[in-house]
Amino acid sequence: MTKPAVPHILRIAVAQLDPVLGDIEGNLARAREARSDAARQGADLVLFTELFISGYPPEDLVLKPAFTAACEKAVLEFAADTADGGPGVVMGTPLKRDTGLHNSVMVLDGGQVIGERFKVDLPNYGEFDEKRVFVAGPMLGPVNFRGIRIGIPICEDIWGDLGVCETLSESGAELLLVPNGSPYYRGKVDVRHQVAIRQVIETGLPLIFANQLGGQDELVFDGASFGINADKSLAFQMSQFEEQLAVVTWKRDGDGWVCTEGPMSKIPEKEEADYRACMLGLRDYVNKNGFKNVVLGLSGGIDSALCAALAVDALGEERLHAVMLPYRYTSKDSLKDAEDCARALGCRYDIVPIFEPVEGFMKALAPVFDGTKEGITEENLQSRTRGTILMAISNKFGSMVVTTGNKSEMSVGYATLYGDMNGGFNPIKDLYKMQVYALAAWRNAHVPPSALGPSGVVIPQNIIDKAPSAELRENQTDQDSLPPYPVLDDILECLVENEMGVEEIVARGHDREMVHRIEHLLYIAEYKRRQSAPGVKITRKNFGRDRRYPITNRFRDRS
Repeated sequence: MTKPAVPHILRIAVAQLDPVLGDIEGNLARAREARSDAARQGADLVLFTELFISGYPPEDLVLKPAFTAACEKAVLEFAADTADGGPGVVMGTPLKRDTGLHNSVMVLDGGQVIGERFKVDLPNYGEFDEKRVFVAGPMLGPVNFRGIRIGIPICEDIWGDLGVCETLSESGAELLLVPNGSPYYRGKVDVRHQVAIRQVIETGLPLIFANQLGGQDELVFDGASFGINADKSLAFQMSQFEEQLAVVTWKRDGDGWVCTEGPMSKIPEKEEADYRACMLGLRDYVNKNGFKNVVLGLSGGIDSALCAALAVDALGEERLHAVMLPYRYTSKDSLKDAEDCARALGCRYDIVPIFEPVEGFMKALAPVFDGTKEGITEENLQSRTRGTILMAISNKFGSMVVTTGNKSEMSVGYATLYGDMNGGFNPIKDLYKMQVYALAAWRNAHVPPSALGPSGVVIPQNIIDKAPSAELRENQTDQDSLPPYPVLDDILECLVENEMGVEEIVARGHDREMVHRIEHLLYIAEYKRRQSAPGVKITRKNFGRDRRYPITNRFRDRS
């Protein structure tokens, strides 16, 4: 019997898609559609992303036996499809085996499963907690796909130092195909490229990095899949923040493989990337959780204006209800700015004055508060009244409340529990105040791809130019009790992102007393952040998944 010839050309379809966690049938349907598209384009193999059939990260959902069994059943159904002679498939799925529960891939071809591979290096840092639910797999060699030996390290297997790729190379792998669930943070694409190049240098093998797309709770998966040739050159680059199925052609060149055809998409600069991450995270959170509309308090300030722009861009003007909630301290400028912003965005805009309900609360509390001075309590009553009204609108019409606090405010506790912190999701939760300004300026000059909002200035310039204020008392500005935001943001970035000590921060030119005060405010606001709405991760260390500080904590760095 004649041995089949080993192929000299391999066309791999990289499926950069947006699965819905837990929607096994829906994800299978997406996979089948992608494979049909790949077949029309002449692909030999379709590479899906990490745990595609279940969605990623599934967290404790994979501990439910019925869920993992349903995932495997769906992949076996998909394996039967490959009997048609079309493309083979590399599919990510959780698998329960005698060795335990594994983060796995199944390789499908010719109507059957031709290989299973398990993730070896389970991440347990930052946003990842895989050792909680999965068992590390053994070091295994490549899978023989139509005569080509393909190594399939899974995500962290190329990031860590366990030698997974080196083992695959020594076992005869010719290509490395890497399914990933790599979440976005600013500058992440360059980090991924460097990680991949390091493995290419160590193994001498070309590498394909297929990354998930879409929002999953606080995480945004930005796609930006790519390939690296054995000579360390960029083989192809797929788009960021967009679903895409790209067929890339590899040709055998001597003993190795070289990419001869594939896309070369441009990766957005930092403000555009951050804006699109916030937009995608909001869109997927709202749509995947079944909300028809959203509502937010439009105050005339920069934070709510940026959130309104993000909501219109993500969902469309008809799905945003903006509400101005004025009190006696609301300025005429704020009333005009909020109306101008809503008009520029084209969304519904209502004014619901809060004078009567606030005064009602004050009257009811008068006997209890008798003999005390007015202060923060009365200011917070205004915020909590606004929060109650927005939640009432949400309950009545089924609209999710978008909350609008930035990372600077959330860091130092300048947000009111059960007031302006009310809401289901916060698209700017991980943006410091100066980043909010930068994104607002960027949006006024650009319309991001896939945005549903209008072009031109959507955030009135007066909102950007005026001094920020909560307007909870006469002539109030944020800088009455906080340092200027450029100073505050730098101190916070030192404390939060870089875990720097007070001495190091002071050495940067900051006042020691101010650094001590900001550190204290950061620690005592932890209980508020624990009760805050989820929001898009943008920085390397967001509040929640990445930074898990105790609420009860007496440590202060008094160096």
